[in-house]
Amino acid sequence: MGFRRSAAVIVMLAASAPVAVALSAPQTKAESNVATSAPASATSGPASASSAAAPSSAENASKAAEAALAQLQSVKTQPGDAKAGQTKAAACGACHGMDGNSTDPQYPKLAGQNEQYIVSQLMRFKSGTRQNAIMQGMASTLAPQDMHDVGAYFAAQKRLPGVADEKLASDGGKLYRDGDASRGIPACMACHGPDGAGNPGWRVPNIGGQHADYLQAQLKAWHDGASWGSDAHAKIMPAIAQHLTEQDISAVSSYVEGLHAAPETQATTRPNAID
Repeated sequence: MGFRRSAAVIVMLAASAPVAVALSAPQTKAESNVATSAPASATSGPASASSAAAPSSAENASKAAEAALAQLQSVKTQPGDAKAGQTKAAACGACHGMDGNSTDPQYPKLAGQNEQYIVSQLMRFKSGTRQNAIMQGMASTLAPQDMHDVGAYFAAQKRLPGVADEKLASDGGKLYRDGDASRGIPACMACHGPDGAGNPGWRVPNIGGQHADYLQAQLKAWHDGASWGSDAHAKIMPAIAQHLTEQDISAVSSYVEGLHAAPETQATTRPNAID
């Protein structure tokens, strides 16, 4: 069943994100490389203060990713060209659908997603601040202007509505509209809007009608400590998701899948009055 909302107001759920949303294959864990070293000498002294304070390889990688992201964001671009983007987005269709309406719920719908959000996430994938083996490979070949063109193409497509689970919709709708102040959970609607359309200017994703399975996966990842960077914008959803229970995540994800904008109606004209 779908849900329609008409008021307009602005915590990304989806991410992107929302619920956020957004723009990746299922999250994967990177394989770690185990370094081997010779056993320490029995007469070796304690590590020096300088070596103990040296940044870890993970910290160095994080800083490098953040620097790469800043460099991508600094490149001057033009607004996306949807026609050019259609050709550049051809490879995206295998997972996301040629029109951005993925049929596999593990992959997010990109149709109707705002251009700025798509660009921001592609840059995060390319820089490494957002980890996903598939998407990092796809984004690695895209220049910032390509990202805008791809974003413009998907933004111009119409998202097909989803269907909510009636058993979950009531609790999910209450959390989406009102949040739960007693647990530090703001209303999702505050950022994503009553119909889940998001806020392009603030890079808040359109999550209305998004697959519940995808939304659940992202919310659980944030709940468990995943992050898409260290900037203020990237910290919003992890801070919120840590207060959500598994039931909360299931309920709100299902409710969001049923959200969609009210259909546009043609304006009716009244005949001129006859004096």
